[in-house]
Amino acid sequence: MVNRFPVRDTNPALAGNVRSSGGITQGEGGHYSMIHLKIRKLLVSVLAVTVAFGLIAGCSTKPAPKDNGTTKPADTTAAASKEAPALAALVKDGKLPKVEDRLPKDPMVLKAEKIGQYGGTWHTVTKGKSDGALFERFIGYEPWVRWDQTWTGKVEPNVMTKFEASADAKTFTFTIREGLKWSDGKPVTTKDVETYLKLISNKELSPGGPGFYNYLGKVGKLTLVDDRNFKIVFEDPNGLFLQSRAYPDTDWLQGILPTHYVGKYVLPEGKDFVDAEIKRLGLKDYPALIKQILDWRDNPDLPTLYQFVVKTPLSSGKTALFDRNPYYWKVDTAGNQLPYIDHFSAEIHEDVNTMTLKALNGELDWQDRHINTNTNKPVFVDGQQKGNYKLFETTPTAMNQFTFQLNLTHKDPVLRKVFQDKKFRMALSHAINRKAAIDTIFVGQGEPAQAAPLKGTPWYDEQFTKQFTEYDAAKANALLDEMGLKKDAKGMRLRPDGKALTFTLEVANNQVPTGSDYGEMLRKNFAAIGVDMQVKVQERSLFYDRKKANEHDAMLWGGDGGVEVLFEQRYYIPTSEESAWGVPWYQWWSSKGKQGEEPNLPEIKKQFELFDQVRQTSDAQKQQDLMKQVLKIAKDNFWPIGLCTVNKQYGIVRNDFHNTPKDMWSAWLWPHPAPMNTATWYTTRK
Repeated sequence: MVNRFPVRDTNPALAGNVRSSGGITQGEGGHYSMIHLKIRKLLVSVLAVTVAFGLIAGCSTKPAPKDNGTTKPADTTAAASKEAPALAALVKDGKLPKVEDRLPKDPMVLKAEKIGQYGGTWHTVTKGKSDGALFERFIGYEPWVRWDQTWTGKVEPNVMTKFEASADAKTFTFTIREGLKWSDGKPVTTKDVETYLKLISNKELSPGGPGFYNYLGKVGKLTLVDDRNFKIVFEDPNGLFLQSRAYPDTDWLQGILPTHYVGKYVLPEGKDFVDAEIKRLGLKDYPALIKQILDWRDNPDLPTLYQFVVKTPLSSGKTALFDRNPYYWKVDTAGNQLPYIDHFSAEIHEDVNTMTLKALNGELDWQDRHINTNTNKPVFVDGQQKGNYKLFETTPTAMNQFTFQLNLTHKDPVLRKVFQDKKFRMALSHAINRKAAIDTIFVGQGEPAQAAPLKGTPWYDEQFTKQFTEYDAAKANALLDEMGLKKDAKGMRLRPDGKALTFTLEVANNQVPTGSDYGEMLRKNFAAIGVDMQVKVQERSLFYDRKKANEHDAMLWGGDGGVEVLFEQRYYIPTSEESAWGVPWYQWWSSKGKQGEEPNLPEIKKQFELFDQVRQTSDAQKQQDLMKQVLKIAKDNFWPIGLCTVNKQYGIVRNDFHNTPKDMWSAWLWPHPAPMNTATWYTTRK
């Protein structure tokens, strides 16, 4: 059975952060620093945290790296004045409470290079509803706890001002920020945490279990202590839980929902109302209704905790417009309510060339997504003066530009057998002319590589990275011959049942043109060894729907997990619905056999067994040793196929757009640029 509504944070592989004193109690704090750490330095810190339950046994770790000099006192020539002029006018007219009544008792203080000034609009471009991650990355990252800015693996207070984990890693206690309010002014309480659990416990919405409460097939128990304090108790040690609460997940508003708005949609209590709404809105079912009402980019009525609230929905088709949240709960070091910027505007375009022209013309304030192709970089470098912008850099944690994933759980038993044969994957890999792809698509940037951890990390294995990357059509043909895949009169391969061997590679539209260009190159490379593959560009939401329903033949996606191996394992072991090569196996594992499909490959079962041990152990070295065993099985079986390594990336920022970093990590689990405190960015554009 397939999850009909996305629950992206069901991936349990996010590291914990606790101490031996019976637990870690984390207080308020903040960092503002540029990323100058090498991958190895990052991993040493990350590993120290991801295995932090080893501290319970009396171990210790070095403190997290300090700021790189940007925590100096802020510029005292402050332009801001406690609240935005537009909000001050509403206060004066009696239409809005005073700022001190809107802010929590302990607002979160964000450091920045300078105190900003209020006003203006952050102009961006998006591909529309299929491009939800842009909004999450730019303005929608407000989880319970958040990653620190240098991504050492440390989590810091956010919605929760305090968090504590018991020494046995079973009990987690959280405290909601005192006086915190939703964007409509209603108070945030523990009832809102409970409402999320009630909603996601509905099997129609989440047949695999209630999101992050579902652990090892058992549901954690939520206890509300009072309006601000609650605890979650698991039956088994959950050594990777706390970091999971820093994971991006705006599909469910990071696990806390406004009861006064969402409560009426919870079943079974709200059945009559829900049935009436489904009929009124012309929706097909309950999951469709919940997906619609929780879409914060498209539903102006939904209260949120984000810095901006939508006014012109994304579904308008032209420009999604967001206004500042008058109850946003963060301030700068001078006590000015954030954000500085009045509006966030995302103009909708499917065509990347149109986006690029807007950036070159200086119409965009800060953007990397979609426009930062290798072929565009020389053009952006040359256009800086005319466009009144400069370039910044990002350091990817991805291990590969693209991963090619055959569906090893294909519904067609014949294709499944072919795809599960390692020789077939080896043959396709040897058929890929990686040098030509690197030279033509990535302007010579990158080295041939498989989907394997990056060099400089404790996980690096040179053989894993380089295996089967040699371009050798003769070797590829020999492997297919060994499989007994005969050719027809035109030289094209036949399946074992005598039918034409043909399948389709799906590419999401947000990967166009780079992904589709690479797909076409693969099509030609494979045709040269008699394998017929067609390339189809899919709208991203349909791409995800087909993947979750296991309706695809093969898919192309970026290669996450080069550094943060304990956080992101999708290409080494199918631990999320992002593992397009084995989604039903993930569903089986995450639901403890209640959903999905039991793996027919013993190697997959062994990986699951080992990874369950990784999640439960509190020993640092054991966690690393176990994960290396998982990676060895991945290497030996060669699940997805990689293309090449990823070099530094870039973006553009207008010269009158301020407090932005010169460089930072580029990752999904650390959803850049959000952890760099985008609420402190400001514009002086005239």
